Amino acid sequence: MGTQERIAIFIDGSNHYHIVKDMFKDKLSLNDFNFDKFIKYLIDGRKLIRTYYYSAPLDVNFDQETYIKQQKFFDKLSKMQNFKLVLCRMQKVKIDGKTIYQVKEDDIHLAVDMVKLAYNNAYDTAILVSSDGDFVPAIQAVKEVGKNVENIGFETKFSYHLKLECDKFKKLNKEIVKPFFD
Repeated sequence: MGTQERIAIFIDGSNHYHIVKDMFKDKLSLNDFNFDKFIKYLIDGRKLIRTYYYSAPLDVNFDQETYIKQQKFFDKLSKMQNFKLVLCRMQKVKIDGKTIYQVKEDDIHLAVDMVKLAYNNAYDTAILVSSDGDFVPAIQAVKEVGKNVENIGFETKFSYHLKLECDKFKKLNKEIVKPFFD
């Protein structure tokens, strides 16, 4: 009997949040997104080692209501089995006199973890949930040590370069994503 394929999932939280939010035009809250169902869909019967979700806490002073919702969301994620919430930092910047916040360090944390875990033989296949083509060098490094990489993109936004570089690509549309909401 062969060994079961070991899966590690890496979710670019900001990317996932904004794409799903745009997909449903604020009709559904990501707080109602069922990550257990989503993960089961992604692993498709294979053995989950761990899911990593990369994000950053909002500024409580900027929008307290949204901050509280996000903290409840993070609390829900942190209680999941085989799930690691990786919090990065939010940076305040002024553009044309307007204050905006940008998530910082999330992509580099995700890329380093994906490569480090591949070199430590922690998984056989990485599933990257992101539409950010900046991950191509990390994917190449992971594949150099004989690991597979699958990319989950979205019908409304995906990276052609990620699609080309990965061993497998799956494009999610509204009909596939909607059942992941409770």
